[in-house]
Amino acid sequence: MTDAMYTPNFDTQEFLAHHWQKQPLVIKGAFAHFQDPIAPDELAGLACEEEIASRIVLTKKDNWEIFQGPIEDYSPFGDANWQLLVQAVNHWYPDVEPLVNAFRFIPDWRFDDLMVSYATPGGGVGPHIDNYDVFLLQGEGRRRWKVGAKGQYSPRGGDTHTALIDDFEPILDVVLEAGDMLYIPPGFPHRGETLETALSYSIGFRAPSQQELFSSIADHLIDTNGGNKRFTSNQEPASPGLLSVEQQAGMLALVSEILSQPDHYQTVLGQTLSQNRFELDLAEQGESYSQEELMEALEDGACLQRIGGLKVIRLEGDKHLRLFINGEIYDFDAVDDDDADELDDKLMLLANAFSFEGKQALDLCQREAIGQYFIWLLNSGYAYLA
Repeated sequence: MTDAMYTPNFDTQEFLAHHWQKQPLVIKGAFAHFQDPIAPDELAGLACEEEIASRIVLTKKDNWEIFQGPIEDYSPFGDANWQLLVQAVNHWYPDVEPLVNAFRFIPDWRFDDLMVSYATPGGGVGPHIDNYDVFLLQGEGRRRWKVGAKGQYSPRGGDTHTALIDDFEPILDVVLEAGDMLYIPPGFPHRGETLETALSYSIGFRAPSQQELFSSIADHLIDTNGGNKRFTSNQEPASPGLLSVEQQAGMLALVSEILSQPDHYQTVLGQTLSQNRFELDLAEQGESYSQEELMEALEDGACLQRIGGLKVIRLEGDKHLRLFINGEIYDFDAVDDDDADELDDKLMLLANAFSFEGKQALDLCQREAIGQYFIWLLNSGYAYLA
């Protein structure tokens, strides 16, 4: 499988300027000569696994029935009107990595997962609205997609816990074939219908909500026993049953003060946005690696490879020398000041690269701090030697 096969066949910068988070877009031939990086039977194999999130959606007259995985027997579903969906395939199946890399014109912190679906004719999930950006890339087979305008839609059957809605008037109605892609920003209703047995790839990007950010900040303050400053005021209202406007403003100012301190908000953002919603496939850990063993392996031509789906994030303007990895903080602050500037550049490389080949890895390991970081990655199951 070559990376070249998964080179976007469209202007990504123009896309970001004019369509990203604004309007749905059909890109015919988004990937030229597209070939599926996974076969249907391999996808079915992943759906057997307990730790992998999968489901079957069965299309019934005017309704959909969902069967949660693991799924081992497909015979009850027949040969039409159902769809298998497997989440976070990029965590478990390394051959899809070149396809995921093709979407790194959008930063890693936004990337949610690569979901792959196998659908029989008539299979689909019904009209629904997502709260994230999604690229729907067609593999083998053909699917018809309809997209509606943003607006107020009633949840299907009055159930506010479902993303399904009553139907909508389409502004886009398109048939996708291998290599074609549909981009849908949050809030646009859409529905897919399979015309002939199809593999489809859903590349999802998500950003935090106010609720999620406040919840993360509260967790951080509790964990660090921070945010203990109490409200004080210079004067009290004349009426005993009243909370004055000044006091309301003063309490909100206390909250704003916490939110304006980088030590709080940068830590919260780094930890929250480097975490994954789906389980990672941690590398098997044998004995703990030593610096000497790592250097020997690299000299023998080994390559240090990050596991699929692992997020490594550097915060611009962070006064600490640190990386955020899957919700954890890896600190380089103890390094000599003379080395700090040079190391700052290296941290960006450590965040951007998925793998470190022999010579490059050996050069990086000349810095003891980076060698120790590689050992920590290996011993945490976040990387392996290939």
